[in-house]
Amino acid sequence: MNNLISLKKISKNYILNNKVKALKNININFKLGKIYSIVGPSGSGKSTLLNILSLIDKPTSGRIKIDGKLIDFKNQDLNDKIRASLIGIIYQNYNLLPDFTALENVSLAGLALDKNIKTSLNDAKKVISNLGLSKRLDHFPSELSGGENQRIAIARALINKPKIILADEPTGNLDHISAKNVFKILLNLKKSNRLIIFATHNREFAKLSDCKIEMIDGNIKSINGKI
Repeated sequence: MNNLISLKKISKNYILNNKVKALKNININFKLGKIYSIVGPSGSGKSTLLNILSLIDKPTSGRIKIDGKLIDFKNQDLNDKIRASLIGIIYQNYNLLPDFTALENVSLAGLALDKNIKTSLNDAKKVISNLGLSKRLDHFPSELSGGENQRIAIARALINKPKIILADEPTGNLDHISAKNVFKILLNLKKSNRLIIFATHNREFAKLSDCKIEMIDGNIKSINGKI
């Protein structure tokens, strides 16, 4: 049994003008060595689920185990360390710091794992170069194309060699050609000791995953593929 993440009865409510049930009693396991896609209309719960998986948000009820350990959402310091060491996150809007170069944006993620500055910079250079952007190290996000910014965001997610990669609409802001190139990179990150989960509106990309999870109204509607 190689479940890396296990969710049991996960629910998430938000209180706005009234109570919104973003997730409703989600039960699912995610295994090492697989790529999972999450599809569904806006408001179906995809991003909420990813935020909980990344330990950025906490569920209203239910339990999560990562790498066999029960997550205590009251222990934020420990969860920050788990995120830094185990999880790489790729956002739709890149979330790069505008006043920092590509190299600095990536190396900062290394510092979050208590690496020294020299080690972090060297690791950042390697991972950026592996993604074909060695000539863009000293460029700021405003000087890069959308596809280049997303590759830098992927480099930032990879610098600490995470077991888990989470991507929320990673190609949502890109033209079709850039989107295909970024998605090819994402697929090539698959390893036997890594789990990849991405949310997308693109059905073409979703079909290329090992397992497609369809969500609607905070529920899992269907699961296609080996879970």
